[in-house]
Amino acid sequence: MRLLIVGGGGREHALAWKLQQSPRVEEIFCAPGNAGTAELGENIPIPPNDIAGLCRFAKENRIALTVVGPDDPLAAGLVDEFNAENLRVFGPTKSAARLEASKVFAKQIMRSAGVPTAMAGVFDDSRKACRFVEKLHYPVVIKADGLAAGKGVVVAQDPKSACQAVCDMIDHRRFGAAGERVLVEEFLEGWECSLHALVDGDSYQLLGTACDHKRLRDGNEGPNTGGMGAYSPAAGWDSNLEKQYEEKIMRSLLRGLRDEKLRFSGLLFPGLMIKDGVARVLEFNCRFGDPETQVILPRLQGDLLPVLEKTIDGQLEGVKIELDARPAVTVVMASAGYPGKVETGKKISGLAECARMENVHVFHAGTQRSNGNVLTNGGRVLAVTALGDTLGAARELAYSAVAKIDFEGCQYRRDIALTALPLNLGGTDVASRS
Repeated sequence: MRLLIVGGGGREHALAWKLQQSPRVEEIFCAPGNAGTAELGENIPIPPNDIAGLCRFAKENRIALTVVGPDDPLAAGLVDEFNAENLRVFGPTKSAARLEASKVFAKQIMRSAGVPTAMAGVFDDSRKACRFVEKLHYPVVIKADGLAAGKGVVVAQDPKSACQAVCDMIDHRRFGAAGERVLVEEFLEGWECSLHALVDGDSYQLLGTACDHKRLRDGNEGPNTGGMGAYSPAAGWDSNLEKQYEEKIMRSLLRGLRDEKLRFSGLLFPGLMIKDGVARVLEFNCRFGDPETQVILPRLQGDLLPVLEKTIDGQLEGVKIELDARPAVTVVMASAGYPGKVETGKKISGLAECARMENVHVFHAGTQRSNGNVLTNGGRVLAVTALGDTLGAARELAYSAVAKIDFEGCQYRRDIALTALPLNLGGTDVASRS
């Protein structure tokens, strides 16, 4: 069968890499893809938001399954359009994808369903919001309601900076329509954990746990990014947290969605903040995470394709997902200037050496091929993943591979998974839940 993967980042390279291993897959197309996906299939110059173009390509090329990577096309209704044309597609509909596309909608669902989350006020008037923030304890979190390329969250340390963030979003349209409404939210402390779950509307199966590193620099300093690295499984994940996740979060959320006459089918990725053994939801994402996908999929044993198909068909209950017991560590290599403006076109060296390393996978994100060379083509350039018998061994192997790769202006964190080493991983993933 022929597959189409929508997107061009590290997540999409990892999906293409895993799906290509299925004996049923004959050919993979990536739209638009990158230099890494070009080695696994054919890149198609169609942007992820060109829904009509993607739909036309899928029909003309007899695509048996389309897997959507980024959030924007889901929020724009790609799945709805494909369904209308009887094209098989993995991902939630536009209405269900509001769990990610609208933080206000997600907060309302969580409140009505009793999902533990931060307290928040919702505003579309900056003056009312600024009066509200005068009464709060600090820090607080200001969030744009809609999708803002991962940049619509501000942690404010005092009322002045909180009001400034509100005005930037509502009055000055810093994030366009995404900031027409804002949430002023309680700041949650603790440690953060990402969980990837396949959901078919009624049942779910946990695909894996991970811990992401959002800040640009070591020690969690510097600006927030899309993610500078991750490790899996999450340190500290235990049976108590598993029970909370199952009973208070996933089952409650699915019940709340059914009450709203919504059926969620696809990958649901809640980010949790955990303190003193209590988990609360920071946000929901409605697609595979980045860089979490790059650290989870190398641990996934067996064929991913039939699991995605069972998700679409509502047949997840009883499905067994097997994970490699070995931990994995992913280090993101980024361009100079990231997460701001970056220069592209820098030659990347060392990839061939890494390809010969056992238990190492280099997933491309912002790359392109030109005249036989692989060049940088974005902010986050590569995600280097390694598996090891211990978290320390995986971390050491990942950084030994990073040391072989070079491009002008390369930057990366040197402390990915470092703080988790004393925890000795604390727990393991749950293979399946329904």
